[in-house]
Amino acid sequence: MKPVIVITGTRPEIIKMAPVIRALRNRKIPTLFVHCGQHYSHYMSQQFIDDLELPAPDYAFKVKVSSPGKQISRIIAQIDRLMQKIDSSIVLVEGDTNTVLSAALAANKLRIPVGHIEAGLRSFDLRMPEEHNRRLTDHISSLLFTPTQTTKKNLKKENTWGKIFVTGNTVIDAVNEHLTIAERKSQILSKINFKKYILATAHRAENVDNITVLKNFINVFAECPLPVVYPIHPRTEKRLRQNGLYSQFKKISNLQIMPPLGYLDFLVAMKNSEVILTDSGGIQEESTAPAVRKPVLVMRISTERSEAVDAGFAKVVGTRKEKILSAINSVLEFRHELPVRSPFGDGHAAERIAEITKKETSVGLKCYCA
Repeated sequence: MKPVIVITGTRPEIIKMAPVIRALRNRKIPTLFVHCGQHYSHYMSQQFIDDLELPAPDYAFKVKVSSPGKQISRIIAQIDRLMQKIDSSIVLVEGDTNTVLSAALAANKLRIPVGHIEAGLRSFDLRMPEEHNRRLTDHISSLLFTPTQTTKKNLKKENTWGKIFVTGNTVIDAVNEHLTIAERKSQILSKINFKKYILATAHRAENVDNITVLKNFINVFAECPLPVVYPIHPRTEKRLRQNGLYSQFKKISNLQIMPPLGYLDFLVAMKNSEVILTDSGGIQEESTAPAVRKPVLVMRISTERSEAVDAGFAKVVGTRKEKILSAINSVLEFRHELPVRSPFGDGHAAERIAEITKKETSVGLKCYCA
């Protein structure tokens, strides 16, 4: 069998692809793991590979450019050179990053089928670069692995031509596989200064690149009814410093700024928090895992994880200070029981993806290429 190429570029991709890599290799399916280094610092990539006890990537490179156009072009060039040397059966990508789109385009131009894991997500917010990436990738993929029936319907409405399979989301697999390891190994709770806290993350370009939104977030953290633990993203720290806001940010008395956390530490921090404030998509999913089950307030005006909202785990609260603080107070005062099942699957998505990939590549996949 020709090898399956699994490509990642960022922390969320590594986390969600880890169960897939294991499932493929457990089935003796030839697999090559490629890491593109879109997150090129140790904390944002290699630490997660180490935490998840994954084998070192078979191929790895770094993309040290910040311009999205240059980043995409460099990843395409690197992947194109690599894939011309390998006779592969399919390229598997996950999510909606620049790495995902770049790898899918490179494979498409070489007439190699693409399998898109987490296909069909839609925020319907075209300000988000991720929305462009995921839509374009879906429309050039031969296999579309959707997490839910809702995401399948999105693909049907758009008349994508690839084969659609509802598998669940591998993020639930990842939480199930790693939380017990995390609770055994992580020392993060000894480093957090508070017994009860809100865990916050913020990194999206449409938020932190907007100084008005950035100031709103600072004011939210300053006025939160509970202390806030904030593992700071490099992009956010850069924007705070560029706008002369970092010293003000550091002075907030009930805010603990931490460096980016490893995956195991973040799982433990998430499980032990009271509420999660975030603009991340993946965290909206992780919070629904049965072993975590935390309410999430989404600091955006839209979400592509509508299932988390429908199930009662998440609420979209926008980026205005008053609305965010009101939502925090409400969720703390009127606590409701969260569902025991995740809307994103039963934790066996990776096994399904591996089996489908093996079956479909064994009979030959059609690649509609440009």
